[in-house]
Amino acid sequence: MTSDPPHGYRRIGTDRIRENVGLSYPELAPGLVIEHRPGRTVTELDSLLGAALSGNVAPIHTDAHYSSQTRWGRLLVCSGVTLNLVAGMTVRSVSGLTIANLAVDQVHFTAPVHIGDTLYAETQILARRASESRPDTGVITCRTTARNQVDTSVLAFNRTFLVPLDADAARDATHY
Repeated sequence: MTSDPPHGYRRIGTDRIRENVGLSYPELAPGLVIEHRPGRTVTELDSLLGAALSGNVAPIHTDAHYSSQTRWGRLLVCSGVTLNLVAGMTVRSVSGLTIANLAVDQVHFTAPVHIGDTLYAETQILARRASESRPDTGVITCRTTARNQVDTSVLAFNRTFLVPLDADAARDATHY
């Protein structure tokens, strides 16, 4: 095989390619918008495990009868679960090569999320600069938003993280 590998892959040997995880620093240019796929349908297991792991056993998240008597009429997915699912949807493209998270801020939950909702996320790169304290890394700031299956906004947050300036060197050193 001598042709160039498909986009998103790199050649690591004869007749062998490897998937790339994480866009490189130059690819994460301010203004870029990434639509994350596939969407993610929130399951009852997601909701209950998230509530249990976080210790958030509020009845709005765990008691179907209680929840049926609220204005929502059914269980709400814990906001921490929603944030973690959506952030996880971004990792493959946006932050697969992240060295460290620096901040998650300006978090806004804009509509309730229920079991069975399907979430779709997109991320816009807001800023990019070389790190002042770590010369081999860059600082990326992005804004991620999530919408449900009926196109209602449910979540928005900013995130700042470090990535290597030389993605190929990081991939070679880690066998990625």
